[in-house]
Amino acid sequence: MGQLIKGKPAADAVTVHLIEEVKNLKRKNIIPKLTIVRVGKNGSDMAYERGATKRCNSIGIEIAIKELPEDISQQSFIDELKKINEDSTTDGIMVFRPLPKQLDEDIIKHLIDPNKDVDCFNPLNMSKLLEDDNSGFSPCTAAAVIEILDYYKIKIEGKRVVVIGRSMVVGKPLSLLLLNRNATVTICHSRTQKMENICSQADIVVVCIGKSKIINKSYIKSGAAVIDVGINVDTNGALCGDVDTENCIEKVGMITPVPGGVGSVTTSILAKQVVMACKRQNNI
Repeated sequence: MGQLIKGKPAADAVTVHLIEEVKNLKRKNIIPKLTIVRVGKNGSDMAYERGATKRCNSIGIEIAIKELPEDISQQSFIDELKKINEDSTTDGIMVFRPLPKQLDEDIIKHLIDPNKDVDCFNPLNMSKLLEDDNSGFSPCTAAAVIEILDYYKIKIEGKRVVVIGRSMVVGKPLSLLLLNRNATVTICHSRTQKMENICSQADIVVVCIGKSKIINKSYIKSGAAVIDVGINVDTNGALCGDVDTENCIEKVGMITPVPGGVGSVTTSILAKQVVMACKRQNNI
């Protein structure tokens, strides 16, 4: 039977280190601060917000929530974002996406201060990721996958990795992070032919396609590591991932659960990048 690798130990290891970093900053009268921008009251956004608030509070990071009305106009949103950009007490900004249809992300993403853009919304940070420039910020979920692989000592360099999903939030940036670590990466998606054959040759499979339990053991090579990024609700109303864990557990080497896997690491990465942004803005 494969090992179930949970996110909490990896998240806690990051948190312990950050607590010490924040203590050192506070000795210099510097307090890191994150501002979260949320439009409306989307349930999944609010759940993530609660987790981020709890994580930041445990580390000593200040957190502010800017809740905006669901029907906010483009100009009003831009005005609010500019105020947060210019707030000298805010070190990191995270905007929940997707935004409502009346808000044009293709315009807004260029307006967030790239030095405070701790979830890689601004294309400048995505460009830095493409160039393997560590002065930028990676999307938190993609970085959380790398954190889990590192924590559990799953070798990346030289390994065949299949990423199922090509979103700008997870699939594409994660593929770049893996390439930067010298993996051989294949991206699969809804138009990929013979996906089972491709995936079953991989040493590591990362699934971020957003479809409940769509991946079964026929996609997995014996002993492979499987990282399930998906968060869905099954027919019984329970949270589940993109991978049918029960079906795959006998065949995998390691697999992350849902819930309790990648999602629990994401808020620790968010906090890590807020502290990083704070240090840079204070020339530390």
